[in-house]
Amino acid sequence: MYELTILIPIYNEAENIQRLGKELNAYLTQASKRTSVLLINDGSSDESQSGIENICEKYKDFNYITLAQNGGLSTALKAGIDQVRSPLIGYMDADLQTTPQDFETLLPYLNDYDLVNGVRVDREDSGIKKLSSTIANKIRRSFTGDGMDDTGCPLKIIRAEYAKNIPMFRGLHRFLPAMILLQNGRVIQVPVRHFPRTAGTPKYGLLNRIWGPLIDCFAFLWMKRKYIRYEIKAKG
Repeated sequence: MYELTILIPIYNEAENIQRLGKELNAYLTQASKRTSVLLINDGSSDESQSGIENICEKYKDFNYITLAQNGGLSTALKAGIDQVRSPLIGYMDADLQTTPQDFETLLPYLNDYDLVNGVRVDREDSGIKKLSSTIANKIRRSFTGDGMDDTGCPLKIIRAEYAKNIPMFRGLHRFLPAMILLQNGRVIQVPVRHFPRTAGTPKYGLLNRIWGPLIDCFAFLWMKRKYIRYEIKAKG
């Protein structure tokens, strides 16, 4: 029985697939918990699928699902979460700007928390990308009060019982800590390493890093007002 499943959403990352498989497999051989990898092909239009199939044949504990069409990051995460049977769910991007080795930095905090969110230190991104991310995080934090400085960090671990109760919508990947707090869960942010992208191209530009989160904040506020939460006092 796996204790942790790492979800990897993939959209047009053919240039990174082989290195991704190698780094993930290296982590699995020394991980402190029995870990599997689920690659989620989010309707890629390049050669990502053949690369995914290749590394799943090469390395044990690797599996994949392929979505019929591109639905975006939140859709890919939702599809992955629905497949997971382990008690813990990890998430990282396929661009390898974070390293699976840092899951070992996050795991100890699961003794006291229900979501551990990475915070990228010494970010290896362009000035425009860092600025737009800072603005988007300030907007989101003012709406949600989740206290997170970097929800866009693609390195997280969530308890599956909380992840599976999240009512997912497009753009929700930016609000995972807030959605755990809505369930009375506990969240924490922990510094992780960050690396420059060495292959492939970013999938988000300046406008959708700022405009998208702003629109999604209003969707979150609506959901927060309508969210159903109850506790059973007694049963007979």
